[in-house]
Amino acid sequence: MPRPLSLFVITVLFATSVVMADEASTPEKPEAKKAADAPRLQCWIDLYQAEPLPYHAVLADLATARVVYLGESHGVVRHHGLQERIVADLAKRNVPLVLGLEQMEAIDQPHLDRYARGEIDFEELANVTDWSHTWSNYTDYRPALEAARKAKAPILALNARATTIRRVARGGGVDKLAPELRKELPEEMKLNDPDYMKYLNLRMPVHMAATRERMRPMFEAQMARDEMMASVLATFLNSEAGKDRTAVVLCGGGHVCFGLGTPDRVRRRMPGVKDRIILMTSSGDVKMTPSMKAVTRPVRVTHDDLRAIGRPIADYLHVTSLKKDN
Repeated sequence: MPRPLSLFVITVLFATSVVMADEASTPEKPEAKKAADAPRLQCWIDLYQAEPLPYHAVLADLATARVVYLGESHGVVRHHGLQERIVADLAKRNVPLVLGLEQMEAIDQPHLDRYARGEIDFEELANVTDWSHTWSNYTDYRPALEAARKAKAPILALNARATTIRRVARGGGVDKLAPELRKELPEEMKLNDPDYMKYLNLRMPVHMAATRERMRPMFEAQMARDEMMASVLATFLNSEAGKDRTAVVLCGGGHVCFGLGTPDRVRRRMPGVKDRIILMTSSGDVKMTPSMKAVTRPVRVTHDDLRAIGRPIADYLHVTSLKKDN
């Protein structure tokens, strides 16, 4: 079955810190089109130092970390281009890497291993894993995967099965899973996380299905994904094969904002692990289709709402100016 649209919508909107606006019926003026085609300013910002800095300084710091999280907005082309660049440039620095993918389910690891060894190409990997049905924009990840394979880096499928996560969200939570499905998820999971729930409470109401009765199971579905990704990643990094490797993790920004979600769960499994979190601005580039808009609603998240979380949102932010003056 295709990935449910609702999960894709939630992930896209987690990765952006904007209020939805319905612009579908507003024709673009010629001057707006000209502005959209103009070169866009880009820079890196250190969110702890509150200063811009050059890319080579960011890369030098990333090379000292054990885990680097690249939080994306799914389908934004320039985000995927930055992911490829960082993987390739860390490899050029002779950093031993492992690439971790939210975008592939852990059950497909044997196929991903064959790809990493060069036994099958990208098209065959997508075919044998039926990737187009579990992740609609899967082709966007080809450059990063090929950069990792060129660097002879292992590649990890981090995610739980979408059908199992869907059962958590729609069936009343993790405790209501059938025993055979519960075994697919980590035995030990932290589902009581007030800080993370504070953040999810701000984001999840964008989805029409997020009624008061369904919010808790939806929280647990998100946390189950994070726990699964953290478990697979930490298990590998603690193994002989992962020894001394730096993990670069490609995932939606909602899984890593404020260090909540996956990073906190990796830290629990690997006390003292040195990580870095990178986010990239959406800057008007997230495209909402009519069908996506039909199952969502506007949600306003204020500066004060996010400030109340009490953490910096990331280590580094890649900023791109708006595509048009809106």
